[in-house]
Amino acid sequence: MASNRFEDLVKLMAQLRGPGGCPWDRQQDPRSLRTYLLEETYEVLEAVERDDPKALQAELGDLLLQVLFLAQIASEEKRFTIDDVLQELHEKLVRRHPHVFGTRRANSAEEVLKNWEALKTQERAHQNAAETRSLLVGIPRTLPALLEAYQLTRRAAQVGFDWPKLEALLEKLKEEVGELQQVLAAKDDRGRLEDEVGDLLFVGVNIARYLQIDPEVALRRTNRKFVERFQQIEAELTRQGRRWDETSLEEMDALWEKSKQGEPRR
Repeated sequence: MASNRFEDLVKLMAQLRGPGGCPWDRQQDPRSLRTYLLEETYEVLEAVERDDPKALQAELGDLLLQVLFLAQIASEEKRFTIDDVLQELHEKLVRRHPHVFGTRRANSAEEVLKNWEALKTQERAHQNAAETRSLLVGIPRTLPALLEAYQLTRRAAQVGFDWPKLEALLEKLKEEVGELQQVLAAKDDRGRLEDEVGDLLFVGVNIARYLQIDPEVALRRTNRKFVERFQQIEAELTRQGRRWDETSLEEMDALWEKSKQGEPRR
């Protein structure tokens, strides 16, 4: 049943792009679809974070549409087809799971991940030498900076280029804070200030990775908390019939602390 529906979707996408199809669909190319692909990915993430299965069902469909759209365009340009995509994915899943389809053992999720990364490294080694001169090749530059930093440091850590212990990272965090304070005190140029803020954020990403926490997920969680607490302050000011310009910073801080009370432990 699922196979038939997938084939129907592939045919529908071809019809939308074909003669007599949708003018908007026919006008698109891979570059024009980038924004929609990114938006749909984040909407899937939001549905997961809300633990909303109905929304997740809908958003996965929207994300699948972008995959079919891009594959259809590639097929029209004689580059590859959706069948090629599925075949390559099937082969990759079998190849990356030797503990399931081969003789290698993996008794924990950590071992599976370690084997997965080792296999990826081997695969990169078989690619064009010019493309594999660096271990960091292949990390998309279009990633959000936070996620890019996470992927860069994770890739480097695979070959032992990592901090020996968490305490050293925490000391590095203090060092970066001190350097930022020095630049601020010296009223240095904007470029230096940008460098130091970037260094501080980079260390924060390293700390998250070292603790096996995805910094993007952690920051999005903090963002949600900020929104919830800020909106509670807004609601309280509305209840009191007060405006922001009538409220002191001390009063705002008090309302902020009040908003944190009664929050569920997560």
